[in-house]
Amino acid sequence: MQNRKYDVLIVGGGIVGMATALKLSEQTKARIAVIEAEKHVAAHQTGNNSGVIHSGLYYRPGSLKAKNCVEGRKAMYAFCEEHDIPHDRCGKLVVATHEEEIPRMKDLFERGQANGLEGLRWLKGEELKEYEPHVNGIAGLLVPETGIVDYTKVTETMARLVQEAGHDVFTGHRFESLKKHSDYLEVITNRRTFEASHLVNCGGLQSDRIARKCGVDPGLKIVPFRGEYYKIKPEKRYLVKNLIYPVPDPEFPFLGVHFTRMIDGGREAGPNAVLAFKREGYSKFSFSLKDTLETFTYPGFLHLAGKYLKTGLAEYYRSFFKPAFVKALQRLIPEIQSGDLEPGGAGVRAQALEKNGFLVDDFRIVEAERMIHVLNAPSPAATASLSIGRTIAEMVVKNFGLV
Repeated sequence: MQNRKYDVLIVGGGIVGMATALKLSEQTKARIAVIEAEKHVAAHQTGNNSGVIHSGLYYRPGSLKAKNCVEGRKAMYAFCEEHDIPHDRCGKLVVATHEEEIPRMKDLFERGQANGLEGLRWLKGEELKEYEPHVNGIAGLLVPETGIVDYTKVTETMARLVQEAGHDVFTGHRFESLKKHSDYLEVITNRRTFEASHLVNCGGLQSDRIARKCGVDPGLKIVPFRGEYYKIKPEKRYLVKNLIYPVPDPEFPFLGVHFTRMIDGGREAGPNAVLAFKREGYSKFSFSLKDTLETFTYPGFLHLAGKYLKTGLAEYYRSFFKPAFVKALQRLIPEIQSGDLEPGGAGVRAQALEKNGFLVDDFRIVEAERMIHVLNAPSPAATASLSIGRTIAEMVVKNFGLV
């Protein structure tokens, strides 16, 4: 096959990689290619999340997360409207069930106001049932700008627009190595070799490994955490109107088990957050010796395990013991019973972890010669994807002098 030389090659066909390609195609005349290891785009984190369009409630004002979430949310709604992608700005409730959660919820309320959320309301316990008749709580926050969508459809639409603009998307091409030449980069996949002037790494669960193969020290390691869901049986879907969340623990980077209405009408309950023994390990028994050894020999993980051992064991207990999972759900909806739930899907979160055990909570982008590496794009990356993609595209244009 005759090689076509590209100005920019993007590794990763998830929503961040595809949004970057889309925004770059709008900003420059550069020739762009996206390579994706799986047979279709949005195969991993993008296609295995709960489909929530986040408002920006949780994130520290001034952080990249806050900025990109708020801007990205507005852009995502506009994108869905423009391209007739089903979505619903349904709103959500954050519910406090114990008095000790009230101060944390007040902090959330203040963060939401600082981040410019509109329509944010503090609800008393009796007001909660006006929005979610079956919920249990002593107070809550109504967050009307939260919504739902199918992010796989969003990413597929982005891929189509990129191709219609004259660029290429290659699926089934797993990045293997990179060779640097004086005036171009040679990108080797399992199927062919590409020539490109510049590279953008949006590899998600493999982003740190890709960086190392490119000769860049990422300064962190991706540790996979699996989130497991239950589906609420159709006859019990009435228990959940829209989205119901607990007050999150600020010391732990996960939002806790919650209830989600899906854009297809289904209802999900979850997720928990358990250490995965494979980076793309979607079942309880998925295992990779390489991935497991990398995790358990990493100093940062040992620090993390020491700090969160009790919490981690509780998550595993919920994973293997359904009554414990149900008990956690009953804090929000007392009526929910084990028989109302059936096994659902799972997602794997690429949690970036530094050597000292620091959980990288914000976006982390590293620039190198002729390369940009997106090493951490945590939730709300899907919501924020169009904003993140524009930011990365602007970096590409500025750093690489593209027109």
